[in-house]
Amino acid sequence: MSGFVAIDAGGRVPPFEQVRSQLAAQITAGYLVDGERLPSVRGLAAELGLAAGTVAKAYQLLEEAGLVHTARGAGTRVVRPAEVPESVTAAAAALVTAAREAGLSADQAAAALRDAWPA
Repeated sequence: MSGFVAIDAGGRVPPFEQVRSQLAAQITAGYLVDGERLPSVRGLAAELGLAAGTVAKAYQLLEEAGLVHTARGAGTRVVRPAEVPESVTAAAAALVTAAREAGLSADQAAAALRDAWPA
């Protein structure tokens, strides 16, 4: 697995983000497929020379993004990203247009979307 993840120890990007972003890119590109089991947190940490907490944080962020699912005893497995319906894509484009016309930043528009999302 470490052949798919490369850590730039001297880089500006924190190691957990390097792990998260590389795995996310591989999942969305289809290199890691639905149901595929990722290495254990400790196993990947050992392969990469990182602390287990660093890999655990990356896995947690991947789970929050809906790209993996972790179950005790079954490990962490890739979850096929859901297809975004055309109606949602169109609504997102409309939000972007409206936000730009209002002079909002992407962060402000995202905050408005989060505020509108029911808890």
